[in-house]
Amino acid sequence: MKTPNLAMKQEHKRSSNMKRWTTMILLVLLIVAVVGGIWGYNTYKMVQGFKAMGVPKQTVSTIKAAEQEWQPQIAAVGTLRAVRGADVSAEVAGIVEELHFNSGGEIKQGDLLLTLRAADDVARLNALQATADLAEVNYKRDEAQFAAQAISQAQLDASAANLKTAKAQVAEQKALVAKKFVLAPFSGTLGVRAVDVGQYLQPGSKIVTLQTLDPIYVDFFLPQQNLSQLSVGQKLSATTDAYPGLSFDGEISVIDAKVDADTRNVQVRATLKNPQHKLLPGMYANVSILSGSQQRYLTIPQNAVTFNPYGETVFVVVPEDQFKAEQAAKAQADGTNPPADGAQPGDPKLLVSKQVFVTVGPARGDQVAILKGLKAGDEVVTSGQLKLKSGTAVEINNKVQPLNESNPKPADQ
Repeated sequence: MKTPNLAMKQEHKRSSNMKRWTTMILLVLLIVAVVGGIWGYNTYKMVQGFKAMGVPKQTVSTIKAAEQEWQPQIAAVGTLRAVRGADVSAEVAGIVEELHFNSGGEIKQGDLLLTLRAADDVARLNALQATADLAEVNYKRDEAQFAAQAISQAQLDASAANLKTAKAQVAEQKALVAKKFVLAPFSGTLGVRAVDVGQYLQPGSKIVTLQTLDPIYVDFFLPQQNLSQLSVGQKLSATTDAYPGLSFDGEISVIDAKVDADTRNVQVRATLKNPQHKLLPGMYANVSILSGSQQRYLTIPQNAVTFNPYGETVFVVVPEDQFKAEQAAKAQADGTNPPADGAQPGDPKLLVSKQVFVTVGPARGDQVAILKGLKAGDEVVTSGQLKLKSGTAVEINNKVQPLNESNPKPADQ
């Protein structure tokens, strides 16, 4: 049996432990309250900060859709070809004895270009000519004797045949000797010579290229749907990156008589003026064909259009009150319930984006024509579309704009 003193000590100890635990719990609760108060205060300040900032906005650049005069054009890429061009070569083999031209020079039709060694052939020609002269003397003698009935008709016919054979051999040898002298087949500009004196040439070996450069052809292909817009004599211009900013005028000379069954393209050949011989065969050229009269189109930069499988869209910037009014009117017209905030007036000072379906027309440089969906004066988003959907608040910053040139050029020009 416990003594009263021992019971009192145990009771006092339990009381002390209880007070200690109570103090710790109160201290923990106080710490939690302080931390919770600080966190709540910070959250409150953050919410107030967001409220002060207003609706979060996406930064975009914009441009106003405007009408422009367009000259309809058909564009293509073509290859330049000489009106007359050939790699001049010799018909017979031989050693080059003499050259009569300079690389890059102008030459007239029939001018002598090259002479092959022909001494042996000339000697044989002289021998054959002597044989032909003797055959002709014998024939005339036999003809006189036949008139005097001194020889038969058969002998006279044999003499005539010998004379014809001799003359044919002379003609053949003359033709062979003539082939030792290579002449210009037409007038034009010479290229770099490919032979030297003393060089042995095989038949068909290239001596030099000869090209007629003014005028010059440009060959290109166009889809069959453009056929109705083409005609012989139609004006066009061509440009090449070799001469930036320089245009060469010409006209369509020939439209092929058939359309390629594999590509459904038709070949077109045009003739270009080239008085300074700047254009050379083998170069490529960008061809622009004037088609029809000028037309007026509503234009925007191509960057502003988003091309999707379900149609082309653009984003336009409108005041929030206008956007909400349009949404409410559309919901009412469709017979659907307008959204909860549809009846609430929007902020006329807040700008929002609106997605619009458009019908695009022809393109020109960095620009594209809009046939349907926009009107002149609409403010169209030109960059930042990926961050947008209908109703997104936006902020306009036009310090940097995408390209919007009808005839763009490289930056270093």
